[in-house]
Amino acid sequence: MQCCSQRTLHRAITVFRGSTHSLRSFTVPTMTTGKLDSPQFKAILTPELTKLGSLFTSRGYGFRLVGGVVRDLLLGNTPKDIDIATDCTPDAMMEIFKENGVRYIPTGLQHGTITVHSETGVDYEVTTLRVDRITDGRHAVVDFTKDWRLDSLRRDLTINSMGLTLDGTLYDYFNGLRHLEERRIQFVGEARARIQEDYLRILRYFRFYGRIVPDVDCHDSDTLTAIRENAVGLKGVSVERVWSELKRILVGCHAPHLIQLMYKLGVADCIGLPTNGNVAELERAWKVMKGHGHTLQPESLLMSIVHTVDESYDLSHAWKLSNDEKRLGAFIVQHRREASKADTSLKTYQDLIVDGAPARSVVELLYYCDRRALAEEVEKWKVPKMPVNGYDLKMAGFKTGSEMGLLLRLLKAQWKKSHFTLDKEELLMIATKTELEPTS
Repeated sequence: MQCCSQRTLHRAITVFRGSTHSLRSFTVPTMTTGKLDSPQFKAILTPELTKLGSLFTSRGYGFRLVGGVVRDLLLGNTPKDIDIATDCTPDAMMEIFKENGVRYIPTGLQHGTITVHSETGVDYEVTTLRVDRITDGRHAVVDFTKDWRLDSLRRDLTINSMGLTLDGTLYDYFNGLRHLEERRIQFVGEARARIQEDYLRILRYFRFYGRIVPDVDCHDSDTLTAIRENAVGLKGVSVERVWSELKRILVGCHAPHLIQLMYKLGVADCIGLPTNGNVAELERAWKVMKGHGHTLQPESLLMSIVHTVDESYDLSHAWKLSNDEKRLGAFIVQHRREASKADTSLKTYQDLIVDGAPARSVVELLYYCDRRALAEEVEKWKVPKMPVNGYDLKMAGFKTGSEMGLLLRLLKAQWKKSHFTLDKEELLMIATKTELEPTS
């Protein structure tokens, strides 16, 4: 699906709503005979998944695909992960798996989650229906239940609260299907309650808004009020979880609007974004990215809002970015002003690369600065190797030490000046004619 594109939802599906399972008919994509039968759904219905489901249903337990896999299937996308819910307890699940030789790992027994390893390498997370008994905005103590609606109630957004049986029947207790059709992002039940169960849901709201809603400003005012009133809770969320969500917000739709909204609602301060963040620069870089179709790295877009290299390092350290992310972000900030000038040439960036800058960082910089033609030239350029090294100079009779290092730097400067055309013999000839200043 193109991000933010409108899609006409068509054909009928059987949908069960509410605790009484009253039947209603809605229109959604790729439905026939009242059941989901899209190519994407058929693709995940492998013999392994079908067999796994039968282990539960043959014993009277429910077995439904839940959460993101259902949302993605209804949008016509192929899901990356397959999460499953059941009213079978973890202990009973493990007994079933042992009896039938199913490989599994009890990855989260306190929350009722067991990961099943299939022979084809696909992992299925199977979780017992549950309700949150105690929550502190980050963690939850849960009780297991057999009530499918209560399990759906504890989920974050209505579009993530649906379930789907392997025969294609959709279970939708909170109008997630309708909200998908309307391209609307809404919390399950009362927004404040859902947010206070897990404050990271504030960022998930922004992320899915960028994925689903076609227009910039279609927010519900009560939802924004709930976010503003609870933003401080994000201070207790780990920076790793914050960065994981913000990465996807930055490269998604409406990123400049959503980041600006985070500043307006006090979210930016609570997650540690710079107080005077340069959202205008983020908007420029983001629009360039959308214009030329080259997806920038999230750290490049993140660092667009800082003003100096030191600020980029401070933010990288505070958010525990990886070394690669930190280096790329600082490189962008350090060179973006010069790279934005129209008179900089290909040679400038070739020199940067032979001096040690990663070629991928230079390409990223050029795309960031809307220098697409130069970026494409750099991508095609085969980086040459300096023809002379210290061993060559030693074999030619030059002494090792600081003077040799200086000589190598001078030779490299000559090689770069020649547009990398001087060969080994020519460089050694230059070396024999070079007089170095005596060092103290």
